Amino acid sequence: LSKVLDLPPENLIKSISAVPVSKKRHVADFQLSIASVIENSSGDCLAQDLHLQAQKLAERLKCDSVVSEISAGPGTVNFTINRELLAKTVLQQVWKDGSEYGVKSELFSTVPRQKAVIEFSSPNIAKKFHIGHLRSTIVGNFIANLKVALGHEVVRINYLGDWGMQFGLLGVGFQSFGNKEKLKSSPLQHLFEVYVQINKAAEDENIKRLAKDFFRKLEEHDEQTLSIWKQFRDLSIEEYIRIYKRLGVHFDEYSGESFYQEKAQEVLKMLEDKGLLQKTIKGTGIVDLSEKKDLSTVSTVMRSDGTSLYITRQVSPSVDLAAAIDRMNKHSWDTMIYVTDKSQSNHFQHLFQILKLMGYDWAERCQHVSFGLVQGMKTRRGEVIFLEDVLNEVRSRMLQNMTSTKTTKEIQDPVETAEKVGLAALIIQDFRGLLSSDYQFSWDRALQSRGDTGVFLQYTHARLHSLEQMHGNAEPTDVNVACLQDPDAIPVLQHLLRYDEVLYRSSQDLQPKHIVSYLLTLSHLAAVAHKTLPVKGSAPDVAQARLCLFHAARSVLANGMKLLGITPVTQM
Repeated sequence: LSKVLDLPPENLIKSISAVPVSKKRHVADFQLSIASVIENSSGDCLAQDLHLQAQKLAERLKCDSVVSEISAGPGTVNFTINRELLAKTVLQQVWKDGSEYGVKSELFSTVPRQKAVIEFSSPNIAKKFHIGHLRSTIVGNFIANLKVALGHEVVRINYLGDWGMQFGLLGVGFQSFGNKEKLKSSPLQHLFEVYVQINKAAEDENIKRLAKDFFRKLEEHDEQTLSIWKQFRDLSIEEYIRIYKRLGVHFDEYSGESFYQEKAQEVLKMLEDKGLLQKTIKGTGIVDLSEKKDLSTVSTVMRSDGTSLYITRQVSPSVDLAAAIDRMNKHSWDTMIYVTDKSQSNHFQHLFQILKLMGYDWAERCQHVSFGLVQGMKTRRGEVIFLEDVLNEVRSRMLQNMTSTKTTKEIQDPVETAEKVGLAALIIQDFRGLLSSDYQFSWDRALQSRGDTGVFLQYTHARLHSLEQMHGNAEPTDVNVACLQDPDAIPVLQHLLRYDEVLYRSSQDLQPKHIVSYLLTLSHLAAVAHKTLPVKGSAPDVAQARLCLFHAARSVLANGMKLLGITPVTQM
């Protein structure tokens, strides 16, 4: 192509893509998009012109020992690769690159290695860990995994709701209803119960006064009050770490609103010095974000009593401003990503705008990855209050399904397996659509073993793994690839060819759904091949070649699952 079109080969890389596998017909392996290589192809280039150009180009190209067939499609030139060469090259590449297969692709060769700070999960101490926090946790973990796999440096931050008036209430509540033993053994649950109880009395003037006093002492760094608060925080984090471990998630830093109280005051002073802070008649501090400076869009950054706002995150930019500036000083990142639900989009838009007005150009490298709401997630005990409830529920439901299935083998650790398979089910149900869309949660749909579910991915992985356990696996260099010309083997190879493009797409828009649909297709193709291309009872070189194919499919399936935050199981 480079010779015929007189273009350097590297200019063509992005214009050539692997052809998605089709159930209906056999397809070529690669296609060149004509529109992307024609110099003057502005949008008004007609479809038939493109088709004509494709035909003309196809006629000028000759088949050789690599390319066995060239044809023109609608606006594309299609190439079919010599079948044995295709099998040999793909299998050797998967074998050689192992867990880095797809990542080492030339698609990523021009992407600079960067440092990313990702803030995700971020629950509020003593309050519910709701389903939004779960979504933030698994989405943030996916983005972090993907960035690390692509060679970027990642700092994972959990920004806790660990400050504010609720701690005044909690402190008073603990004095009345608290129990030190319960606090040590199950802090999240106990603090939540205390908070619920004291909230019932929160309208009582006396309780209100005590809560204000407690919080004032906290702000004045009274030692005794601080040590109670610190105990609440430390024990909660300890338990969070244990539960996150079950999810396969870890953080490099547990930060929180408490860290930035003084710095928030400094930010307010900076805003004042820059002439950005305005006072309303009521005395609240605002920043004017409107184009025409007519106060049509404002962001409130300070309460009338002069404290920075931390009633809820939605209305507390000064603390977030302080956190963003501090993280830049500490980590000098290239990109900072906040993963929260879409109801906070406005808050982050304002945050980034204020940073820009303050003269921080890096505000443009901040990004809010938002996601939709999940409806209808209930456990048998009722609504979800703690993350642990969800994990226990998915584990027990999966265990029940596994014990009632005839095909379940005796496995070493059924509870552990049920947890990993159940988590895969949750994650795949969550990642199948666009992150920004809301969806209705369904246990039955998530835990089906047939169809496009996490259970099906795990099942496929376990089956391919047991095939290798029984028959071993063969190195591609020793394999006779002429044995892999079956109509059910070729689509698996073609699909493996596309993995890097799918990773590239997800790395561009941070949407996991591209990887999910790729892995589901891979599992369906592998399931068909597993049925029609037996290893047992085949001639030795046929058996070896097939084992090699199945090994490649399992390897890529495992890589993709791990990126999504799923631990592949080997028995099911």
